[in-house]
Amino acid sequence: MRELRTLVPYFKRYSRVYAAGLLAVIGSNFLTTLTPKFLQQGIDALAAPDPLSGLNRAALLLVSAALAGGVLRYIMRQALNSASRKVEYDLRNDFFAHLLSLPAGFYDRTPTGDLMARATNDLLSVRMVAGPAIMYVVDTITRALIIIPAMMAVSPRLALLALAPLLALPAAEAFLGRRIHERSLAIQDHFGRLTDFVRENVSGIRIVRAYNQETREITAFTRLSQEYLDRNQNLARVQAALDPLLMLLGGLSSVIVLFAGGRLVIAGTVSRGEFVAFFVYLALLVWPLVFLGWAYNLTLRGRAAMSRINAIWRVAPSIQDPPAPRALPASTGARSVTFEDVWFRYPSTPEGSWVLQGITFHVEAGTTIGVVGQTGAGKSALVELIVRTYDPDKGRVLVDGLDVRDLRLRALRETVGFVPQETFLFSETLRENVLLGAADDGRLERVAETSQLAAAIPDLPNGYDTLLGERGINLSGGQKQRAAIARALAQDPAVIVLDDALSAVDSHTEALILERLQGALVGKTCLIVSHRAAAVRTAAEIVVLDGGRIVERGTYSALLAANGRFAELVRLQLLQEEIEGASEPKELAEG
Repeated sequence: MRELRTLVPYFKRYSRVYAAGLLAVIGSNFLTTLTPKFLQQGIDALAAPDPLSGLNRAALLLVSAALAGGVLRYIMRQALNSASRKVEYDLRNDFFAHLLSLPAGFYDRTPTGDLMARATNDLLSVRMVAGPAIMYVVDTITRALIIIPAMMAVSPRLALLALAPLLALPAAEAFLGRRIHERSLAIQDHFGRLTDFVRENVSGIRIVRAYNQETREITAFTRLSQEYLDRNQNLARVQAALDPLLMLLGGLSSVIVLFAGGRLVIAGTVSRGEFVAFFVYLALLVWPLVFLGWAYNLTLRGRAAMSRINAIWRVAPSIQDPPAPRALPASTGARSVTFEDVWFRYPSTPEGSWVLQGITFHVEAGTTIGVVGQTGAGKSALVELIVRTYDPDKGRVLVDGLDVRDLRLRALRETVGFVPQETFLFSETLRENVLLGAADDGRLERVAETSQLAAAIPDLPNGYDTLLGERGINLSGGQKQRAAIARALAQDPAVIVLDDALSAVDSHTEALILERLQGALVGKTCLIVSHRAAAVRTAAEIVVLDGGRIVERGTYSALLAANGRFAELVRLQLLQEEIEGASEPKELAEG
């Protein structure tokens, strides 16, 4: 049960609630186990000179014990189930917070659906351990501690005979438990695959429909679902053996008590009342054992689920605050950015597969620099190092002369406004997506004008208060990019990084945005990454990447005059635009 030790700190937070619940369990069991004693007194009273008085007294005691025991069992369930819900709440919050701290490399290799399964289905299984499983385990143990001495008091020999079949229980549970754990773990893993398959198909529903792949995906889902069913049925077969086994052992004990105890009654060694009380004691002990089997199943499933959650918790955040963070120099304006002999490869790639090799350049505070290159040249990797999405393998990235790894993450990311290549919008209003925590002091309209997002507002039903669908599905690609640019500007950072942030807008809108950005970026440092040369025409300097290396650098006109890699890139793009322009009338005519 080593995996469940993770829960100990959470139990400690609610130790008082658990203590109250467990005391209620003990008190309830004490009163419940008094019932056979009162029943014995009532039956034995029948042979007394004044049976009615004894019966009334026994009945009153039985009712009082039942009422008090019921109240305690209510307190028990309320306390323990409430505490388990709070443990689940804390676990889920901590798990989510840990997910947000993990590096991008972790998400490169971990399916989203599997993480969703761990955060939902697995945590539910863990909650069942923190509540019902603990409750029934303590319930059974306390009953045994109270009932077995009471049975021994009636007849030690009869008690030993009755308990003999139950000694096989630990071996049976150990045998079945190992198989339950293995199959539970396999089910939880497969549920993650099933969840990820559904998420992927829902996200890519347009592609599935466009390529008529509905039947294929339904078949694949049916196959996964059938495998999930088969795994659950295999587990159910093992679990189904546990309860009947417990009832069989309990039945054997009852048969032993009936024959051996009956002879003791005939011999006059045990009274009829004691015999009936002994039978009730046995029933009170056997039925919790059945629940113990259920609790054991819950514990094994919770252990398997907790092992999957622990596997994520054991992933240490590689991108985190330094032990002794340094503060950026006081400034109200732009900040410089420097790359010093930077080498980088993605964590999931083989050793030596460098994405960036020996990158060195400096961006003066308040200037705009362009980074261009073909797909795969390393442009996105370069700018992701600035905000520490990843850290370089060798070399340093500096902001105002300080290594970004020496700064607090919060301070660094407040300094740098980053618009990634892949635009992401939350399922909130457009206003909330753009401001993203920034004060609404008129900056919304200002940044919307700069990014040309304002041009899209008349087409939206509720303007800035329009609720966006998942990932901003009710906006076009260009509108989403404009919203992302506006979001970066709304934070008013000292450094702006645009990673191919204009790829989905038309050339006319791109020109308008770039023109407005020139005014908005006064007093700020800007890195514009683009595969289109026109986007960096006004940059103070252009860095040309090819194969992860800087192959050229200079102004737009100087690079054209050099007739090198950049000039070739410009010629290819101009040719492509001419071809697209020439084919447009024909397409319109055919339409």
